[in-house]
Amino acid sequence: MKLIVGLGNPGRKYAGTRHNAGFEVLDVLAGRWKVDWESAPRGIEGFVARDRAADTLLAKPLTFMNLSGPAVVGLLQFYKIELPDLFVIVDDVNLELGRLRARAAGSAGGHNGLKSIIGALGSDAFARMRIGVGGGEPRRDLSGHVLGRFAPEEQPIIAEAVTRSVEAAELFIREGIAPVMNRFNRKEEKEETE
Repeated sequence: MKLIVGLGNPGRKYAGTRHNAGFEVLDVLAGRWKVDWESAPRGIEGFVARDRAADTLLAKPLTFMNLSGPAVVGLLQFYKIELPDLFVIVDDVNLELGRLRARAAGSAGGHNGLKSIIGALGSDAFARMRIGVGGGEPRRDLSGHVLGRFAPEEQPIIAEAVTRSVEAAELFIREGIAPVMNRFNRKEEKEETE
């Protein structure tokens, strides 16, 4: 079984914010697969949606971004999922808006959600996809940027990135992380020709 985790913050207050890009991808996936969200098993704070045909579990930890690790570990243990079958989707302020970057393993790169998961697992050997949400203005508070919503002109760019992230998650489920990195880490061809 594969576990696809999208990170974000729970509640209406945070819906549509840059920090909730991971939640957005999982909501689109659940809608595409026509699976419903339900409470995670007892003792694990989160929502899960299971697609039995794809042998995949979608999960949104409800512990807030910075405390995501225990929920992820709880799901891995409860469902007996191996670390190579975990794929985590997060926002990234260090990537330009809409850019995707997948990795098979690595550091948290300053992302507190990834830091929490790495700390709880005691390992950084899990696949992840970062969605660029832009760094904002240099003088603006970073937390204000990630907890802010996308400007109208940014919305089509992030919507396309979410769609491509859904495709990346489905490719991970079918073929693993290497094809995801090969296909999605490149800049879009239209950008290369400019």
